[in-house]
Amino acid sequence: MNLRPDPTFYPSPNDAIHAPVEKLAFTLMLSPDGTKPDGLAVVDVDPESKTYSQIVHELYVPNLGDEFHHFGWNACSSALSPLTGHAFLERRYLIIPGIRSSRIYIIDVKEPLNAKIHKIIEPEELMAKTGYSRPHTIHCGPEGIYVSTLGGGGEDGTDGPPGIFIMDCESFDILGRYEMDRGIQDKHYDFWWNLPRDYMVSSEWGLPPQFENGVVPEDLLSNKYGHTIHFWDLRGRKVTKSIDLGAHHQMALEIRPAHDPVKEYGFCGVVVDTTNLQGAIFTWWRDEDGEWQAKKTITIDPVPADADDLPELLKGFGAVPPLVTDIDLSLDDKYLYVACWGLGEMHQYDVSDPMNPVLAGKVEIGGIVANHKHPNGKAFGYGPQMVEVSRDGKRVYWTNSLYSTWDDQFYPGDRGAAMVMARVGEDGGFALDPDFWIDFPGGYRSHQIRLEGGDCSTDSFCYPSVG
Repeated sequence: MNLRPDPTFYPSPNDAIHAPVEKLAFTLMLSPDGTKPDGLAVVDVDPESKTYSQIVHELYVPNLGDEFHHFGWNACSSALSPLTGHAFLERRYLIIPGIRSSRIYIIDVKEPLNAKIHKIIEPEELMAKTGYSRPHTIHCGPEGIYVSTLGGGGEDGTDGPPGIFIMDCESFDILGRYEMDRGIQDKHYDFWWNLPRDYMVSSEWGLPPQFENGVVPEDLLSNKYGHTIHFWDLRGRKVTKSIDLGAHHQMALEIRPAHDPVKEYGFCGVVVDTTNLQGAIFTWWRDEDGEWQAKKTITIDPVPADADDLPELLKGFGAVPPLVTDIDLSLDDKYLYVACWGLGEMHQYDVSDPMNPVLAGKVEIGGIVANHKHPNGKAFGYGPQMVEVSRDGKRVYWTNSLYSTWDDQFYPGDRGAAMVMARVGEDGGFALDPDFWIDFPGGYRSHQIRLEGGDCSTDSFCYPSVG
């Protein structure tokens, strides 16, 4: 335990915006066929360094078939909550679940270039203590580590609904399920909260048989994937309202609340509208009567394409859907970044007015048909996928793999792992840095990114921004 709070913990988003610039990034590497162990790459993102835009350390785990996907910190700015007993923790450990194995790794990165495994939690322990499987999103909360899951019990993960469980943030023991009353929630994906306002919002993807072996076309066309967001009494641990976004809005994924806790709104990305192949962003908010509402505020159109240029899954549609697979919100709550994995585009929207977003910039790279190259001339396999924004909002990083079996369906053949970075202009707009390109070891794909000291999808703040 520290004698003072970790210097990377910040009371407000505005404080974090003025924090020191990140010099390292942590990126997950996964073996799509499970023949190699998954790993963690430490990337040099300091332009003054001799090893800028290079992997400077690699850590591989001892097991096969984990499929690293999402991960997060043991502690973050939420530890400064006036309700916490953990203000003196260190942002020291990365919690990395295997979405396919249900195994969880605790990685000590106090010395990033000597990162090492601190603890391994086996799937049997997770199942015995929670009844859940397929751990997914990690969020550090005031009193512990919250982990969402995509599967329940049984071999195929459909014995009971998935949910959230809590881990002790010091011993990393699994404490148990979060939910007291889940209402109609029967699928899961992402979740995030507003700590002072005492609410949480969660979303839905699908159950393991709907995603582990790739998208199930019959389920998609019959609107059987998730399309509801749930609002929770955070401390009461119960659903207070569920909003169906419309059955045709299939796969409601990332939840991004406003960072300033005074604001009671946020965004949710929807992968595809089955009536027209559009991607969509919904804004959700609490109205003057205290009721939760949600409205579609962004639509992104598909692009017509020759069937011969499309993967088998899309030939009958004659178009490339945007496939909105990730979103991220800058700490000043001004810009929302939207990954259009199918089109090969990263969009930047000015959401200063969250009910009326305005497209402010666009980067084209990769894509099912477009195949846009990087400014350095290299081909960017797949499309923009997991996106992470620096605390000062000046750099946007992203990788290209969605999920191994989905990669293979939409982008047949191995396209290689990549990580890129775009620089944001003073008045919006952004462009790829031609000198930043990360090559990963052969046979691996890259997924989520975490930035040294925190980033825009890691920390939640307990005090309003001033100034």
